[in-house]
Amino acid sequence: QVQLVESGGGLVQAGGSLRLSCAASGRISSYTMGWFRQAPGKERDFVAAIMWNSGRTNYADAVKGRFTISGENAKNTVYLQMNSLKPEDTAVYYCAARWQYSSGNLYRADAYDYWGQGTQVTVSS
Repeated sequence: QVQLVESGGGLVQAGGSLRLSCAASGRISSYTMGWFRQAPGKERDFVAAIMWNSGRTNYADAVKGRFTISGENAKNTVYLQMNSLKPEDTAVYYCAARWQYSSGNLYRADAYDYWGQGTQVTVSS
């Protein structure tokens, strides 16, 4: 069982930066960690993922070049550095985890087994 707690959300002006953190209760080296976001009335969309066994990262096209996912094993924490924020980045951001050898498309929310409670990110124009 893995428990995830996000932090770092807030209100920022367009062009600004935020760093989200996701603290895991267990060791995350056996998991693929992902970030998703959900705007009001919309589906939960993939943002980024990191696979600890390979170090490989994946990003949604909408955030490539602006967001960076990283992790710190010693702290069991995953980060999402968000730069050049846009109003369309406004959403609740969720951290998610799945066992590294799980099947299923890692770009899909239903491929993840564990979720945090979410943190609100609001970008003003």
